[in-house]
Amino acid sequence: MNHLILVFIAFLCICLLKFVYSIIWIPWRIQNHFKKQGVTGPGFRPIFGNSAEIRRQFEEAMSKSAPLQNHNVLPRVAPFYHRWSNMYGKPFLYWSGSKPRLAISDPDMIKEVTMNTGGGSFDKTGFDPKGKILFGLGLVALIGKEWAIHRRILNQPFRMERVKAGWLPDIVAATTKMLEKWEEKRTGRDEFELEVYKELHDLSADIISRTVFGSSFEEGKRIFMLQEEQMKFFSLAVESVNIPGLRFLPTRNNREMWRLEKETRKETAANALSWALLLLALNPEWQDKAREEVVRICGNDKLPVAENLNNLKIVNMIIDETLRLYPPIVMLMRKACKDVKLGEINVPAGTELYLSLAAVHHDTEIWGEDANKFNPSRFK
Repeated sequence: MNHLILVFIAFLCICLLKFVYSIIWIPWRIQNHFKKQGVTGPGFRPIFGNSAEIRRQFEEAMSKSAPLQNHNVLPRVAPFYHRWSNMYGKPFLYWSGSKPRLAISDPDMIKEVTMNTGGGSFDKTGFDPKGKILFGLGLVALIGKEWAIHRRILNQPFRMERVKAGWLPDIVAATTKMLEKWEEKRTGRDEFELEVYKELHDLSADIISRTVFGSSFEEGKRIFMLQEEQMKFFSLAVESVNIPGLRFLPTRNNREMWRLEKETRKETAANALSWALLLLALNPEWQDKAREEVVRICGNDKLPVAENLNNLKIVNMIIDETLRLYPPIVMLMRKACKDVKLGEINVPAGTELYLSLAAVHHDTEIWGEDANKFNPSRFK
């Protein structure tokens, strides 16, 4: 019996030492390593890192209404980056559990990471089990050779000549159908209210259904509804630290995610289209310029054809500026696969890299003092 007690005590000591080493000693060493290079941050907190602070800042940001005249979305979509980059400088270090994350917004450093110019120095972080439920084995989740194979397969249907010849008629038909429905709702009135986001959501879903599934949105509505529900539960899941085994507990959210996982595996352009229409409504002078160009290039009461697209310079400038102000992807995550020098910073293997694309899009040093204003002429 005494031997069993000694073995048990020894086992507990080993577990405790491993815990202290991995949860306290290694993070402290990494934090000190970056501090010596002038990179600081909010400081490591055992087990959960800075997750609670990040969640609180998101809740605070979302409780405030978004201003329409100032398009600085960074305090809303990445409040922790906005606050900590102002407090600690760029780049800065923060923690997801016991994992160090280096937050970066320098375009040259982001290019180096995403182009992986260091000979396999960087890779995708991959998804935890909750993320895999939503993204499955799509391009977003795949890495290495598997990603290259799937990318080559997908390149074929997305060739520009095929898009113009096969998809454009479906896109025009779906858009025409939506505009006819709007005219019916207008019933001759000069002004009427319309929930534009929902209409554009249905439009983009209809186009995807026609071009990918070969059916109308009405027929494909079930799968899109399932994926919307799945996105909602995934968003709730990623707000918390991934605790091993927690996803197997039969909580209400977990049961819903299990059900959805069985039925489906949609990102649409609805957000970008909605922002573009809002920006044009707030800036009627650009609305007039776009309308004049479309009429001049496509003709009065005529539908656009593939040959027109390259000539719509102002429309393309408006789209580029919309995507700059309201990017569909706020950030990218990568990790250092080995010890590597990024810019002037020595980054240890295993460090995760938070690449803040939204910060780049709103950087006054890159875009000028009007970086948070709608100005498509910057893309001339």
